Amino acid sequence: METGPGFRKAVGIVSKPNKPEVAEIMPGLMNWLRAHGYDFIVDPETAPHAGGALAVSRVEMASRQLDFVIVLGGDGTFLSAARAVARSGIPIVGVNLGALGFLTEVPLEELYPTLESIEKGSCGLDIRAMVHCEVTRHGEVIAKFDALNDVVVGKATIARLNHCDVYIDKAFVSRYQADSLIVSTPTGSTAYSLAAGGPILMPEVQGFLVTPVSAHSLTHRPLVVRDTSQIEIVVMTGQEEAYLSIDGQAGMPIEDGDRLYCRKSEYQVKLLHTKGTFFDVLHSKLKWGQR
Repeated sequence: METGPGFRKAVGIVSKPNKPEVAEIMPGLMNWLRAHGYDFIVDPETAPHAGGALAVSRVEMASRQLDFVIVLGGDGTFLSAARAVARSGIPIVGVNLGALGFLTEVPLEELYPTLESIEKGSCGLDIRAMVHCEVTRHGEVIAKFDALNDVVVGKATIARLNHCDVYIDKAFVSRYQADSLIVSTPTGSTAYSLAAGGPILMPEVQGFLVTPVSAHSLTHRPLVVRDTSQIEIVVMTGQEEAYLSIDGQAGMPIEDGDRLYCRKSEYQVKLLHTKGTFFDVLHSKLKWGQR
C-alpha cells in the first residue's frame, strides 16, 4: 500500500467466532490503531466487538488497500484468512488465542510489541508457498482450490479404505490403499501430515509431501517431491464417495474416476513474525530443546 501525504495506513482484523477474548482485546486494539494513524476494517465475526467499524467479508478484504491483516484466533482462523487474502499479497500477523498455533505464533501478551515492531519496520516476513489443486471429472475441470497447509483425499465411509493411483510428472508412483492421502506444503508439514507420521520440513524447502494415513501396506511411507512437480491423484471409489478437504475447512465430495492435479500455487502467503527462527517456533510449540 502506498504511504505518504494523502495516504492513510489501514489494516484488516479477522477473529475466531465466539471467542470471548476478542471482546476484551478489541477496545485496546482499536485505540492503538487510531493512535498510530491506522484506519481499519473487520470481518463479520469481529464486528460485534468493533464499535461500528466497517465490516466486510474476508474475501472482500483482499480487494482493499491494506498494510496487513491481524488474525485473532488459532491456526484455523489464520488458514481461512490466508486463503482469502493471498491473491493480494497482504501480509498477515497471527495472534494466538488457541492452544498450539504454529501459524498464530504471536502470544497475546506480545500483541502490542509486535505491532510496534511492524510500525518500526523491524518485524520479520516469511513467504510461505501454497499448493494449487484442480479437480477434473470426465476431462473437465470442475473445481479449483489453493491451500496453505494441505489437500486431503479422505474416505466418506469409516470402514472403507481409499484407493488412489498417484503419478508424479506423469510417472506412475504407486496405488495407495489408505484411510486418507495428504498432499502438504512445508507449512502443512506440521499439521495433519505430522500427525500421520510425516517429516517436518523447514518452510523454505522447495517441495511438497505426499503422506498416506494408515496405509494398508507398511512400505508406503511419506514421500517428498520437488515443488516444480505435478502430483496427479486418480481416485477409485467404486460406488462410494470420497471427500476432498482443503486446509481441513473447504472441500467437496469426489467420485470414482475423478482426477486431482496438485502443483505449486501462483499465490503465496506473507507471514509477519517476531520469532528468531523456525526452530524457535518448534522450541515453543513442540518443546524441542528442553533438557
